[in-house]
Amino acid sequence: MSIFNIALILVVLIAIVAIIYVYINKKKNAVVEEMEVDDKTFTLLKMRDFVKRRLDEITKINLYDIGLSEEELKRRKNKKYELKKALKGCTYGDVNDKKYVKELIYDLLAKEYGVDETNISKAIPFDIPSLLTSQDKFDILIYTYKKEFGYEALSELIKKYNLDVLKYIQGETKPCYVITEDEISDIFEKEAIVLSFTDKLNIVVQRIYQHYKGYSSIDEIRDMNIDGVSGGVSGLPESFLSQVAQTDGDYLEQIAEYKVPRACDSIWIMFRGKSIRLAFLSFGTEAELKRVCQNIYKYNNPGQLSDTNGYKINEMKDGSRVVVVRPSMSETWAFFVRKFDVKRATLEQIVTYTGYEETINLLKFLVKGARIISLTGEQGCGKTTMLMAMIENIYETMNLRITETAFELHLRKIYPTRNILSMRETETVSGQDCLDVQKKTDGSVNIIGEVATDPVASWMIQSAQVASKFTLFTHHAKTFPDLVTALRNSMLRAGVFRNEKTAEEQVVQVLNFDIHLVKDFRGKRYIERITECIPIQAKDDYTYDHRKEKTLEGKFDKFFDNATQFFSKSTDRQLYTYKNILEYIDGEYVITNKISDKNLLEMRENMNDEDQQLFDQFVERNWGTKTPIRAKTKAKVEE
Repeated sequence: MSIFNIALILVVLIAIVAIIYVYINKKKNAVVEEMEVDDKTFTLLKMRDFVKRRLDEITKINLYDIGLSEEELKRRKNKKYELKKALKGCTYGDVNDKKYVKELIYDLLAKEYGVDETNISKAIPFDIPSLLTSQDKFDILIYTYKKEFGYEALSELIKKYNLDVLKYIQGETKPCYVITEDEISDIFEKEAIVLSFTDKLNIVVQRIYQHYKGYSSIDEIRDMNIDGVSGGVSGLPESFLSQVAQTDGDYLEQIAEYKVPRACDSIWIMFRGKSIRLAFLSFGTEAELKRVCQNIYKYNNPGQLSDTNGYKINEMKDGSRVVVVRPSMSETWAFFVRKFDVKRATLEQIVTYTGYEETINLLKFLVKGARIISLTGEQGCGKTTMLMAMIENIYETMNLRITETAFELHLRKIYPTRNILSMRETETVSGQDCLDVQKKTDGSVNIIGEVATDPVASWMIQSAQVASKFTLFTHHAKTFPDLVTALRNSMLRAGVFRNEKTAEEQVVQVLNFDIHLVKDFRGKRYIERITECIPIQAKDDYTYDHRKEKTLEGKFDKFFDNATQFFSKSTDRQLYTYKNILEYIDGEYVITNKISDKNLLEMRENMNDEDQQLFDQFVERNWGTKTPIRAKTKAKVEE
């Protein structure tokens, strides 16, 4: 073999070795690159982008271009329509649409994206508790409790670990209602939860959903059976941060390290009358808080929230009331969701303290007796819930007509077989128009959700006088004289009356009883008093003795006596008096003063025979007197 051939063979061998070496290195690099891609692929952000893209493809695909059979085309069109409807409905608070969208996301991740037992922990480190954030731990706790308690999950968690008690936290000098990160971590350790792969994927799906179509960190909280949830109502707004940057560098550094809460860290819940801050939760960024505020009020297209129209009041799909405000009307974006648990709106569940039996009887007789009743108290004291509970005792034969700013009572959900119609103001239809229409709809009972403005007070007085048999309404007055004064002033400002005495006289003639509710600083809610309004009739106590006087001086004396009487009536005449029928004293309901004979008589006449007997027994039991009965002037005609 020649030297040339040997050299050629060596060159070929070297080339083969070099090619093999390069190929092996490429394989190694490819594996490394693939591992790097995998590490990023299974993060929450990447999976959320994939879900957005896939759902967008499913809803926008042209089904006529892919050659489907007629039956398959019809099936796919229905599925596409159902998905588009669910994607729209889930942003309105519809739990069924939310469930549908989450199930679809679950299938996409499990079947198309390749999420499995190994890589799911790259999204949320389920296997390493020390790496879990307070948001992760809370999501796991809520998911676990929800499997057992449903929408009572948050309530059960709070009750089990006494999270709704006053406590001191670091940096605060006064006690407050707050749930901290340390408390959530302690509970998580105590629960020692073991999750299956299905559980883990469901938690990941919820996290993806809440940042895609849901309400961020409050998404699951909003669905729970609590009194309400709000955001953006504490912490520093962004506008304040720029001012601080120019004056106080140390303070800005504390803000950058999240030692001082920002507006987007503000999440509060209302639980049993207590406003509790969830210090362990946050929206993360101002943009996320803004996104939630812009989406949460959109049910039934109430109009655009803009800088010129800086607030919106609306209801959500489940009947919750939502109020949203934005800059420049408010200093930051904020929302308030108020939930009304219609299933619990009964007097037996609301009135629970000692003496509740006779208190409930009194409330029932006031309604059955067709009395005009106001329910007063501060925000969150339970006026609307009490109103819903009292409506249960209105006779079935009476038609109900409701006027509200935003639909809150939803009485047809509770009483679907009763004659009930609710109306509200719109941009083009005023509340006065609603009332005028209601006068022509065979209504027996007029219910006004909240008398908060002057025109609404005017509607209330009108409806109580001529439009219905009796009226129920809520108001924010603190005392009974304050209620009368507020209604009187509203009548004057609305232009219905020009004279104070005349306006006040109309108010006290209309108003029969006031039920005042209280929420103390511990969140305990109760009826503080039930007050009766008693109009004072004007007496003709002028003297006509001047006719008997013989001298001009004597006639002048009698004239000035009458003039003095006239001016005293025109200035300081008392138009009404009031007395408490029931009071809350030392944790007990006590029935005190007797209802006036006039009201007792009219109440009895509005009741059926069975209730009349029970009412007579109630009056005799509590005040030791007989119920007055109107003297009969005609023989009773039997039908």
